[in-house]
Amino acid sequence: MRTESSIRPPRRNSLHRRERRQAFGFITPAVAGLSIFTVMPVGLAIVMSVFDWPIFGEREFIGFGNYIELLTDSPDFWPALRNSVVFTVLYVPVNLVVALGLALLLGPRIRGRAIFRVIFFIPVVTPIVANALVWKLVLQPDGLLNGLSTSWFGLTLPNFLVDQNWAMIAVVAMSVWAGMGYNMLVLTAALEQLPASLLEAAQVDGARGWRMLRSIVVPLISPAIFFAAVMTIISSLQVFAQPQLLTGGGPGTSTIPLVMFIYNTGFEFQDLGLAAAGAWLLFILIIGVTAMQFRVQKRWVHYEH
Repeated sequence: MRTESSIRPPRRNSLHRRERRQAFGFITPAVAGLSIFTVMPVGLAIVMSVFDWPIFGEREFIGFGNYIELLTDSPDFWPALRNSVVFTVLYVPVNLVVALGLALLLGPRIRGRAIFRVIFFIPVVTPIVANALVWKLVLQPDGLLNGLSTSWFGLTLPNFLVDQNWAMIAVVAMSVWAGMGYNMLVLTAALEQLPASLLEAAQVDGARGWRMLRSIVVPLISPAIFFAAVMTIISSLQVFAQPQLLTGGGPGTSTIPLVMFIYNTGFEFQDLGLAAAGAWLLFILIIGVTAMQFRVQKRWVHYEH
């Protein structure tokens, strides 16, 4: 005769099997999407980077030939890499400083701060095409900025979008305007988590203004600043839409970043193998820069223990 204890294990096993089937059912769409749209393209890019891979025609295995060509024979690779680095060096600190300034200004003492935060965050969720169109209307010779400077001050400004000395600055300015809202919210959240007792104690000790910001506030929110810096550097090294829409990479090649070079190589010049090699070089650059950031973060990022 069966006892109750001899019946329970099969029921538990059946329940576990049913739960596993349900779990697999829930994760299958995500795994399928990740495999089809991420894992397979990455694997294909590795394969393509070691082939002479035209869009049409026969493919030929050439090993590291594409990488060697990019690093030694390509006339546009190094200028594009330089443009990406210049954009990153200009964009990242300005973005972080402006975002931190806005986060500090829109503190608890400001009435209606939630409305202002929404206003500054709107460019982040606005389509980049719309952002570029607005900035083109502002920066063109007959645009808003030149019109105001001429009517108010009698000054004629340069054509920022076709002047080699100003084109990159225009791209950086638009990018800061379009992206500062995200980091502003990240830093705002960090500021709101600061312990009031610690800030009050610092004020009692005489910390005010710049000294309070440098010695107390910034070290306390340094993990949030580090996160914002890492994410902003990664995105800036992959910049594409802003120069593509605002300047078209011009004048000449002065605002063509590395991603635009990869895009043009693959789809304009129809050399997918060379483009894939360029993409992997960009990946190596991003991994290297990110690893270096994590290596030096111990010197200035302070985590609570």
